[in-house]
Amino acid sequence: MAKTQRLDIVTPEKVVFSEEIEFIVAPGADGELGILPEHAPLVTALKIGVLRIQQGGKFFKVAVSGGFMEVKNSRVVVLADTAERADQIDVERARAAKQRAEQRLTAKSPDIDVARAEVALQKALNRLKAVE
Repeated sequence: MAKTQRLDIVTPEKVVFSEEIEFIVAPGADGELGILPEHAPLVTALKIGVLRIQQGGKFFKVAVSGGFMEVKNSRVVVLADTAERADQIDVERARAAKQRAEQRLTAKSPDIDVARAEVALQKALNRLKAVE
């Protein structure tokens, strides 16, 4: 039987996931991080990206929009601003959000918050990437 580690994914609203896993790849602030059981302790910021999680020999994805990850004693805790399992993402809603963000950015209206529109676009693209 493969070694496992505990993974807890928590947002301000709820616990998204709390189970034993074999492996996780996370979008760290300085690049992707692969975490196996008994990994050295670390804390890192997370950027908008997709967690790839191996459980029971199969992989699944979780879209996160930033936050932090702590690894310690074969336990991984992800404190995410938002987190959605790929199988729970509303694809049409994500496509609509992408389209709205793109329209805001191309409009170049002086009353548009460009930084906010760019983040909205990144989040929408990330959600769509998670369901690929």
